[in-house]
Amino acid sequence: MNHLVSDFVIRLKNASRARKKDTLLPYSKLNKAIGLTLVKEGFLTSIKEQKDGNKTMLIAEIAYDSRNPVITDVTIISKPSLRIYQPIHKITPMEKKGMTVSIITTSKGVMTTREAEKKGVGGELLFRIW
Repeated sequence: MNHLVSDFVIRLKNASRARKKDTLLPYSKLNKAIGLTLVKEGFLTSIKEQKDGNKTMLIAEIAYDSRNPVITDVTIISKPSLRIYQPIHKITPMEKKGMTVSIITTSKGVMTTREAEKKGVGGELLFRIW
């Protein structure tokens, strides 16, 4: 897989559409940080590491609200062919109203754009989830 973040997010979306309780995801430090951010935002119930011999995987438990998955859809913004960097003062109005959650990677770690705005940092806009 060329882009681990895209693979991570699309696997979460597919698992939620298939109404799975949990799913196996590829491990990387970035994926784990994104998973912990999604747990804080309420899209995932938990995320754990699992070792199979040499290989480490992440197990994500998807959050449900009265039998409906919390994850509705995902839009990947930064791709390997085109990285999108965003200064924090250019947050879209939909994000400010709370309709979507955008995940951004900054010099201070992976966080939502709301947290980045509070800290006053910008970075690479990875994806939007709602």
